[in-house]
Amino acid sequence: MDKDFEIIVRELADHFKIKGEIVSCEPYGNGHINSTFVLVCIDETGKRRRYILQKINKSVFKSPEEVMENIVRVTAFLKSNPASLKTLSVIFNKDNLSYYKTSEGDYWRIYKFVESSICLDLPETEEDFYQSAFAFGRFQRDLNEFPADTLHETIPDFHNTPKRYETFLKAVREDRCGRAASVADEIKFFTDRADFYSVLLDSCKLGLLPLRVSHNDTKINNSMLHEDTRTALCVIDLDTIMPGFSVTDFGDAIRFGASTAAEDEKDLSKVNLDMNMFKIYAKGFLDGCGGQLLDSEIMLLPEGAKMMTIECGMRFLTDYLEGDTYFRTHYEGHNLDRCHTQMKLVSDMEANWDEMKATVKEHCKNK
Repeated sequence: MDKDFEIIVRELADHFKIKGEIVSCEPYGNGHINSTFVLVCIDETGKRRRYILQKINKSVFKSPEEVMENIVRVTAFLKSNPASLKTLSVIFNKDNLSYYKTSEGDYWRIYKFVESSICLDLPETEEDFYQSAFAFGRFQRDLNEFPADTLHETIPDFHNTPKRYETFLKAVREDRCGRAASVADEIKFFTDRADFYSVLLDSCKLGLLPLRVSHNDTKINNSMLHEDTRTALCVIDLDTIMPGFSVTDFGDAIRFGASTAAEDEKDLSKVNLDMNMFKIYAKGFLDGCGGQLLDSEIMLLPEGAKMMTIECGMRFLTDYLEGDTYFRTHYEGHNLDRCHTQMKLVSDMEANWDEMKATVKEHCKNK
């Protein structure tokens, strides 16, 4: 470790109830939100212990205390049921708080390292994708009795698509960078589908889509597999758990995992919805849910996939219109390329809509 960094880490770690002497601290993972490090400690018996040290990003999470309160409550609930999947273990500080706030106002936390695990950015096999789906489905099942409405909304209106649409229309009207005229076709794509954006919220009001604990970041690398068996082990990155819908968790995973190309692929002929991967994920997710979802909920899984994809595309285009101030870009027009891939995926979903609906309907029959 760099000497100055070593001093900082040791001072931070000294506030937490970790066991052993720190022997190393290195950056860990490839997350874009929080700063993450792995601590290696040796205790008095010579046992090697690993911990995850993270600095919570206050720009994204305006109330870190509420983020940690959600995490502590949910992980405690999961630990109370021995049949649940493994969950994160929060290390409390010496004042019995789940975080430490520095004099500069930064928030740090420590978790036990999830041992015997692997974390994949992309599935290496179809079974990997199934197991990731199973993990997030099991997350729904294990939290079925948790009172979702008692959780803090850590990012207000995170998946409120009608509100996202209002923000998009405002960006079009203001056209602060003079880009609207050049993306008239893209703007029309989203305005043409305006009637769709309230489908999930309306279904919730009608009792067809219950409020549940949602994870809201269901990329495969937020599910850990056992290193030996490659079976679902643990769901991680719980910062965005809040009241939400099962179908949006499903949908975001489909948007990312069932696409045949990268999110910023320029050649749109390479961008398609892989229906085989859709079917694999649907089976894994619903197997994990263990019959806890309503039939009406299951039938809305395709709507969840389309909603998350169209919402993400809309957000990319909004950011492009506003001057690329939110998403990190690496070249001129990067957000526009991202928008185009999401538009192509939405179009592909619409073309495969009957098959998507038939797939989930079959699972209703087999419950």
